[in-house]
Parts: sequence; C-alpha cells; structure tokens
Amino acid sequence: MNLLCRSGVRGPLAALAAVAAGGLGGVLALGLAVRLLTRGRIVTPDRLPPLPVALVLGAEVYSDGRPSRFLRARLDVAADLYRRGLVGRVLLSGDGLSPFYDETAGMRDYLLDAGVPAAHLVLDPAGFDTYDSCLRARDVFGLRRVVVVSQAYHLPRALAICRALGLDAWGVGDDSVRPHSRTWAHGVRRELAANLKLVWDVATRRPPRAHTH
Repeated sequence: MNLLCRSGVRGPLAALAAVAAGGLGGVLALGLAVRLLTRGRIVTPDRLPPLPVALVLGAEVYSDGRPSRFLRARLDVAADLYRRGLVGRVLLSGDGLSPFYDETAGMRDYLLDAGVPAAHLVLDPAGFDTYDSCLRARDVFGLRRVVVVSQAYHLPRALAICRALGLDAWGVGDDSVRPHSRTWAHGVRRELAANLKLVWDVATRRPPRAHTH
C-alpha cells in the first residue's frame, strides 16, 4: 500500500545540530529550538485541516495485549479524528515483531472496539522508535501529509523529525494523562535527551533499525 511519497532531508536541522553542541545549556536550547521549529503545527482537532492519514506512535502494551493508559489516550485521539472525518486512515506504528508483546495488534484491537473499520487501519509493526515510524511512513507507506498523534510533550520532536524528512506533518496531542504527573514529568525530561538523538538520526540519515529480537 502506497500511502506516502519520498522527499528530501535537511533544512532547519543544520541549525539544531549547532545548538546541540553546548552541554546542558545546549540541550535546553535544543529543546526550545525544536519547539519553535514546530510551533503552529500542533493544533486542536478543531483547527486541524483534513489529512489522509493519522500516524499513531506506539507505546507500552500489557502482557494481555491491552494498550497502556498513555497509548489508550493516543488511540482515543485518533478515533476522534476519524469520527470527525478529519482523517481517512489510521497508521498504527510500533513494535509488532517482539516475541513478548505486539504493540500494533493491541492498537488495532482497541480501535476496532472503538468502531474504526479494519479496512481503514494500517499496521506498521517495525516502528521501533519515533524516527523509524516517521521514516517508514514516508519510505514504506509512501506518505506525504500526515497528522501525528502522541502525548503533547512528544509532538515537537516527532514533528521536527517529520519536517527534516520532508513530510508535511501536523500534530494533535493528548494531555488527558497529565494528572499522572510523575510519568508525564519523566516523559518531558526524556524528550530533552531524545532531541539529541533526533539530530544524530537525521544528520546521519540513519536507515530504519533492523529487528533484533
């Protein structure tokens, strides 16, 4: 299935690489730069233009296949976008190849129960991290325009990756799980370090990771 098309890399990421070179101050500055780079592209559903596909980034599923609280929240956002007619398909990207769990199957089953037809769900079982999911959306599924769905703190980095990969990407974020402040705060801190990986992945044009389980 060819849902997206290829495009060039580079652009503002060269500036991000320069910002990243300055220790803790550089890490904080990089986080700010990523947010500024994607400002205006993270919107509420009411401000989202119709797009062909929602890309839902994977997260933890339990041993029985049920999505975790954070992943359920992402899937609820995607289901809402689908019901509003803002997206025609939902691309579920996560680790579906591990012998211990299957994120994408759990995501699919949750959305089927929410009333999204199976014909409108597309699974990417090799979305092992945010960069892989975005790159595979472009190169494997042929996507050009997409709305990325994740927790709100995760979206600036995801959209910066999409922009560097030449995707016309918007973001709709969940913050319903924010009251679980420890987990949310951990996620915010993790994003600061993950921005360094963003620069490395894009600058080196890293191919998607091979499955190693």
